[in-house]
This record gives sequence, structure tokens and C-alpha cells, in this order.
Amino acid sequence: MTAPLDGYTVIDLSSGIAGAYATRLLADGGADVIKVEAPEGDPLRRWSASGADIGTDADGALFAFLAGGKRSVALDPGAPDDMRWLDGLVAAADAVIWSPESVVAQSVAPEDLFRRHPHLIVTTITPFGLDGPWSDRAATEFTLQAWSGGAIGIGRGVQDRAPVSIGGQVGEWLAGAYAAAMTLAFRARALRDGHGELVDLSALEAQILGLTYYPVTYFEMLGRPWRSERRPTVPGVAQAADGLVALGCGTAQQWWDLCAMSGHDEWIDENSELTITEQANLHAEELDSWLREQRADDIRELATAFRIPTSPVGNGENVTGMDHFVARQSFVRNPRDGFTQPAAPYRFSGPELRPPAPAPRLGEHTAQVRAAELVPRTAPSGVPGGDRLPFSGLRVLDMTTFWAGPSCTHPLGMLGAEVIHLESTPKPDGTRLIAGIPATVEQWWERSPIFSALNTNKKSLTLDFQTEQGRDLLRRLIATCDVVVENFTPRVIEQIGLDFDSLRELREDIVMVRMPGFGLDGPWRDNPAFAYIIEDASGLSWLTGYPDRTPFEPYSIGDPNAGIHALSGLMLALEHRRRTGEAVLVEAAMVDAALNIAAEQVIEYSAYGALLQRDGNRGPAAAPQNIYQSAGIDEFGRDDSWVAIAVSTDAQWAALRSALGEPQWAMDPQLDTAAGRRAHHELIDEKLVAWCRTRSGDDIVETLWPTGIPVAKVMQPHRQLELPQVRFRRFFEHVGHPVNNPAPHSTLPVSLANGPRTLHRHPAPLLGEHNHELLTELGLSDEEIATLAEDGVIGTEPGVGGRRKAAR
Repeated sequence: MTAPLDGYTVIDLSSGIAGAYATRLLADGGADVIKVEAPEGDPLRRWSASGADIGTDADGALFAFLAGGKRSVALDPGAPDDMRWLDGLVAAADAVIWSPESVVAQSVAPEDLFRRHPHLIVTTITPFGLDGPWSDRAATEFTLQAWSGGAIGIGRGVQDRAPVSIGGQVGEWLAGAYAAAMTLAFRARALRDGHGELVDLSALEAQILGLTYYPVTYFEMLGRPWRSERRPTVPGVAQAADGLVALGCGTAQQWWDLCAMSGHDEWIDENSELTITEQANLHAEELDSWLREQRADDIRELATAFRIPTSPVGNGENVTGMDHFVARQSFVRNPRDGFTQPAAPYRFSGPELRPPAPAPRLGEHTAQVRAAELVPRTAPSGVPGGDRLPFSGLRVLDMTTFWAGPSCTHPLGMLGAEVIHLESTPKPDGTRLIAGIPATVEQWWERSPIFSALNTNKKSLTLDFQTEQGRDLLRRLIATCDVVVENFTPRVIEQIGLDFDSLRELREDIVMVRMPGFGLDGPWRDNPAFAYIIEDASGLSWLTGYPDRTPFEPYSIGDPNAGIHALSGLMLALEHRRRTGEAVLVEAAMVDAALNIAAEQVIEYSAYGALLQRDGNRGPAAAPQNIYQSAGIDEFGRDDSWVAIAVSTDAQWAALRSALGEPQWAMDPQLDTAAGRRAHHELIDEKLVAWCRTRSGDDIVETLWPTGIPVAKVMQPHRQLELPQVRFRRFFEHVGHPVNNPAPHSTLPVSLANGPRTLHRHPAPLLGEHNHELLTELGLSDEEIATLAEDGVIGTEPGVGGRRKAAR
């Protein structure tokens, strides 16, 4: 059986993690990815986060992972004949992935590529986008975290220290995941009408979506930020008697259960006006003391019994040996170099991904590709017109809740699919309930900014599928749908008889996407999981924070990262169905997606014996790199303003030295190299602390940025709309609502040449807003629908469902 993208040709004109990961995902899907390199090769071939010595004839392990299954051709971008041949190669391809770090890409303007070859999907990955006031400004993944608000995230860190970024260059991986998904999305439209697309992806916008929790919508709708100060998750990553353990409370019930588990029933206050986090912080010291007296395994066993989210704390050394990942064969050997790497981020029944294949040596396939006959793809006729939405005509049943699942279905709705969001009145979507709106407020459940931000363009149907009537209607609805997406723990779907085999009986070509936290099998399969537990288990937390304390949980990326990977898996499944007519089950476990973007830890340890460690705001890609306090009182009345500076090249160091006035300490020749600057990081930090402390953030940015130095103000997340680049690209669209005031809503991290121009066409639905419309389509009469409402099977407000109503 062939892989879903067999016959699809992608030209890789990128360098760096983001482009390499995007094309790796496409290659795994079966695409023929041809990596075009200059004679000196992609700099990623020489990269090691630990600084391992890579032999002159060898490639770095991370490159060997990311380039697996690709072909490499080498050409001279200064040679006209080579560039003419490259143009012919592009003309015969289906897609191009382009980033400005590639030496070859610098000689090929993406706009020109798309103009001359309008059948192509040209996906560009840049820090800020191809145009706009910041399009030519220097940036690194680290400074983008600061601009996005991701360096603070959902209150990550502690107030008495600098904000702390998420470790591991997660923004690069996330941008790559989005680039792959958006390439596949617009491929679906190209299959329909032959017209390609220029997909202009902004890494900043990808970080806004992946590292923050819709803070602008929240602030604009409620008039207050989600959180105004930094504080650690409690209990979060905790110190047990014999090591670290992760515990999380995502609901009030889980907090109450944790109180009971630790022997403190007196902490339970069902009428408290404080959030779960605020209540937990009141008892942090006592809880930490109790945890330090327990063995980590005992804590996890207890927590599992209480159904409190829990996991070990993974890192590059221990994660491969965890029983769950061993049972699921979550890691495989690199086929060329033998180190350990993650398996693919999703699994299928039906189609097969391409098995792990070796990475190419530099120019290994040049002669082979040059000898092949290049047949240009058919140019589309006329100009693009009509429907520019890739997923028009696709019907999706969205049985998801909170953040991860909707992060998969929301892009489908923005790009044209009919998405039916299923809830019940006993258990509405959890994001309706987390805004802190008092129950005394009229229609309080409709006022959640998080629900609004994640569910535009969807329809709402409420069905209590714990009743036989509800399950019967649900089955009838499924028969009309192309896709079903769910993110319950596995036992829930199976208990109500809606597993994949059951769905195939209802519709023979159904595509089902299941998004459990830990997968459909293995020892942890039924464990509840939120973003932070996934981050803890996979190693994402391990690299976040300071070396002298337990790790901070990113508390963000675990969910949206799972959603965007599931979206790619879904599109591969749809392509398989298009080719074969077969039904497909996609298993897109949250933790598998997280293990992939944390891959560098396992790779560095297995290839070089190097255990990567958290180091505050320092990192392997730049030196100096840190967050420095600037002068100025913030909007909360605190002396708490910061800037991020990252020097990733010797030229940038020379520019920084000049901007500082060439002080004597900076003229030391030892600082002219990255190794020298890293060795003297303490000295550089000391001097930059003093220099920044007397200047405002705006002054620092205006002094350094025009000279080419990556710098950023550390933004409060709810101030994202104030960024000129974000406004220029219209990343936020104002959305009206029948209950709430209009508010800006984030879209997708791409600007498009051929539309659609508007992504939020309808506001998020009211609870049960489309009950009558959808049930009428199933053949129910007005009287039957009214009876369902009277019996509590359907409804438009949170409350008692049909099963419990019948039992009264």
C-alpha cells in the first residue's frame, strides 16, 4: 500500500528546524522531498545543541532525524545554469517550502516563484511574514517568544525573577508543524481547481497561537487579563522523596480530590470565589512538604486512583525507558546512524506512513535528479475564482472539548468545513466554564472568551448521549459526516459504542480522529491528561526554568501542538480516502506530538550522551541570550519591565558592541566568537543588566533593532494586538456575537495570495443554537424536537440531562 502523499513532490528550499520539520512531516506522509543545498551544505548538518563534535564527513544527529527519507541535491546559487535547472525542478514539483536562512533560497524570491508557477503551493517560513513594518527585522525563536507574550505565557515563572522562556526552541518546531499543515490544507484546494497558493507563514503568529491562550480576546471581552502575575503551577512538577513527579489539577473536582489524597479535606471550599490555581497557591507550602515525604511512584499510583492527571517528568535520558513509551514503541532507531528518535506523531489504520529512512549525504542524489526527465506540472487556466476555502463541502462532527481537540477542528471551520460542535447540557465544553463569570450573570456560559476564540464558524448541537435517544440521534448524525474528531479518554468512546469499527458500520468511508492524551493502548492509556502533564511526560517541561529549582511547566504548547499535528494526520487520512475510498482511523495522541517537538533531547542523549539541561533564559542557539530588566513601571504598577536580547552571529555581536559605544570590556577578542561569548556569559550578562536597567524597553529596542540585533520587549500576552506587524497582517479579526461585545479573534498564522480574505465568518455558537436545524435535517418533526427538549436530551443551558432527569 502506498503512503498518502506518494507522487507528491516537494522542493525544500529551507534551513533551520522549522523548514526541516515541515518537510520531514511531508516526507513521512509519502512525499518525494528534494532538499536543495549550496555546495557547503545546510548549516543544520553541523548543529548540535550540546556542542558535540561532529566530524567533517558526518552530519549532526538532529539533521539526520529531520532529513530522514529526503533526497539531497547540491547546486551553486551563483551559477546561472544551476539556477535555470532549479527553475525546471520547481516547475515539475507540487510544493516548495522556503525560508530565508537557506543560501539557495536567498537567490529565489518566493513571490516570483509563485508568479511563474501558479500551480505551486509555496509555503514560506519567516519570523514576521514576507511584508509589513517588521518583515526585514532580525529575530530568533527566543525573541519571538518575547514579542508573542509566550515568554510569560499563562503566568509562567515566579514574580521575583525574570520571565522565563520555554526551552528547546519549541517555536521553531511549532512553526514547522503549522507549515506542514497549511501546505496540506491548500493542496486540498489545488486538487480541486489546479490553482496553488502563496502561504506566507509568520513564526511570530504561530507562537501566539501555540504559547498563549487567546489573551487578546479574553482581555477585550472581559476587561482584564487572564493572569497578571507570574506564579508556578501548584503542584505542577513537584519534588518527591526520590525524584520529580508531575501532578495537575485542571478542574475543581481534581483539586478537591488532591486535597483528599493529601489528607487535607479541610482545604475543600466548593463556594470559594478563588480559582483552582489561587486556592492551590494558598496551600503550596504544606502541599510541597507532604509531597517531599512520599515516593514518586506512590504519588503517581495514588493520583491515578483519584483520577488526577499525573506522569513522571521526562528528559532525554529517562523518557525512552518509561513503561508506557516502551509498550507503545514510541521511539525507534535512526536507520542510518543508530541513535534513538521519536516515532511519527500519529498512527493510522489503513494508510501507511513511509517507514523511517536514512537522511541523505550532501548532494547524494544530484546526479540522479539531474538525469530524470523534468515534466512541468499543468498550469492552471484562468485566474482563481469562486470558493477559495479548501474544505468546503466537508462535514465534521467535533466531539472535542477544551483546547487540544478544538485546535484541530477550528482551522477546519476557518477554512470552509461545516463543523458541528457536539456538547451536552450536563457537560458543556469545558472552555465555556473557565472564564470566571459568576453564575448570577445572565447566560454566563455564553461569555467565555476562550470558547469564543476556539469555536468560530461552528454549529452547536447538544445531545445527552448517556441516553439511548441521544446515542441513537448521534449515530444517525455520524452517518451524514465525513469526519469525526474526539478527544475523550479512550474508555469513554468505547463505553458508549462509538469506536472506529462501530462508526464504519454507520458510514463505510468515515475518517475518525482520536486524540487521547497518551494513546489508545499502553499502561497510561486511560490516564486523564491536560497540556501541562503532556509537557511534563515528554520532556518539554524539563528544559523550562532555572537549574536551581524544579522545572516550570510551559502550560501552553501541549494542547495546540497536539491539535495542529492531528490536523496534518487528518488531511493525510482524507487524501488516502480520496484515493481509495477507504475509512481511516487516525490516532493522534497528544503525547506523541509532544515527543516529536521535544525530539532533540532524546537525540542528543542517545547520539552523544549529552543530557540537555534548563538554564534559565540562556540557550544553545545564541550567546549572549537572556531577558534583562529595563526601566519603567508596567501596567500593573510594578517595576517589572523586561527585554529579550539574543546574539546568534559574530556580526550581531559586532553590532551590539558598537551600539553599546564599544566599551573596553566588549573589545576583548575572546568575545569575537560564539564559544568565547558563551564562556564569558556571566560577564556579558552583568554588563547588559546595568546597561538595560537605566533605559526603557522602547529605547533599548529602538537602539539595537535597527542595527540588526535580535531584540524584543517582553510583552504581556494581552497586548499582542499592539504589535504593528500583527496589525498589518490582519492576524486578528473583529467578531460580533449575539451575547458578547465584538472582540478581536486570532486567525491562522498565514497570509494568503489567493484568499480567503476573511476566516471568521460566523461567531462561536450559543449552546445548542443549531439543535432544531440539525435535527430537522435528520428528519425529526418540530414536535419530536420539542419532546427531546422537555426530556433533557437536548437543551440550550447547562443543567440536568435526559438520563438524570428520567431517574428523578
